[in-house]
Amino acid sequence: MNAIDRTLPVSWGRLDREGRLLDAEARLAELNQRAGGDTGVPLAVPPIAALARLAQRLGIAISRNVVAADGEDDLDLWVRAEPEQGGVRLEVSGWRQRPAWRAIASELEREGDFFRSAADWLWETDASLRITFLSIEAGERYGFDSSAMLGQPLTRLFHLEQDESGNLPILDAVAAQAQFDGQKAEIRGTGRMVRLAATPRSDPGGRFAGFVGAAHMLETPLPPEPGPDTPLPAPAASFGGFPDSFSQRLDRALRGPLGKIIANADSISAQLDGPLKSDYAEYASDIANAGRHLLGLVEDLVDLQAIERDDFAIALEPIDLADVARRASGLLGVRAAQSEVRIDKPALDEALPATGEFRRALQVLVNLIGNAVRYSPPGAMVWIRLEREEKKSCVIVADQGKGIAHEDQERIFEKFGRVDDSEPGGSGLGLYIARRLARAMGGDLKVDSAPGMGARFIFSLPTRH
Repeated sequence: MNAIDRTLPVSWGRLDREGRLLDAEARLAELNQRAGGDTGVPLAVPPIAALARLAQRLGIAISRNVVAADGEDDLDLWVRAEPEQGGVRLEVSGWRQRPAWRAIASELEREGDFFRSAADWLWETDASLRITFLSIEAGERYGFDSSAMLGQPLTRLFHLEQDESGNLPILDAVAAQAQFDGQKAEIRGTGRMVRLAATPRSDPGGRFAGFVGAAHMLETPLPPEPGPDTPLPAPAASFGGFPDSFSQRLDRALRGPLGKIIANADSISAQLDGPLKSDYAEYASDIANAGRHLLGLVEDLVDLQAIERDDFAIALEPIDLADVARRASGLLGVRAAQSEVRIDKPALDEALPATGEFRRALQVLVNLIGNAVRYSPPGAMVWIRLEREEKKSCVIVADQGKGIAHEDQERIFEKFGRVDDSEPGGSGLGLYIARRLARAMGGDLKVDSAPGMGARFIFSLPTRH
């Protein structure tokens, strides 16, 4: 075990923009050398290097506890990474050694792991309650731009609601540096409600350093499980002979594990903890993509069962379709960039008043724009245009794909309808659900296309005067 002199001050270091170590205090320099690094080359301690990259990308100081391997032992470190001109400044304290095999967790941390395991998605903040992490895919599913939220105050994403006593549980938790649960909030601009819960983090000096939190979507609860003496009613079937709660139970059972698979595979593929053989990184990327495909299928099944229920209803409200189109484009910006496709979205000064349900209109446009990106060749453009036709407000999504033959144009709106099953794509439910939602809001969804000429999807809703 390497001896650590605890009387020495905090270790510091400086990295350039490429993550190369410029200089460092002796303990940090020696740890880096034991990990195979040196001055003038990228920092060789993966968790510290990953935290420095995150701080530089977000443009804010981030403090976190990390565990670094040091020979046969582990080091518990508290690392503060702060962007500065030309790179990142590091401050490393703690330096508590422990055997690598022994996992140390407080009762509070174990409780936090329990409630986070059942969460719909995860979030983290620094001591100023600025967002430093959001679960992958959370924004696209729930109607906000995850990347734009990083570095923003937590209240930029959530409108916090008071409890029955007129208090905000999260603020009481900050004052007490304690765990909280039951903070209700609205995701701004979406109308969706969540319950927030979190455990606090502390730095080695015992000072509050932020929250590691969970978000639980507040939807219609499932009926309680029947007791041993409760007569079982005949299950109502909505599709395929499955009971009404089937898709909700499937969603709850699979969303958490799939989210973890996707997040871990993305981290491996991005090589955040150090370089990998290229074929291993490609395997991880394939795993992440397969996980997203399965998660998308689960989401489609949940939506399918919802819209086919007899009591399915739309909450009509005044919306701006231009704003909805811009938000949908923003949610798909990363995917489009990865596919080398550009999205030409409506200008900020454009407006198109309509009547519909915001989150359902957003769902329709995310589906249409996502399909346009998926089927466009590299270097292509996806155009989003606004039109008003008599009493209808229309959003047109046009792509430069291979187009759709006339005889296939109705089939793509059928349940599980696919033109070519050999092509990569979704479940065949997306357009079926999108058209059902459009018509439930008093509008429609149509296509205008020809082979070799791309496709134009016209999403219309009643005009609001």
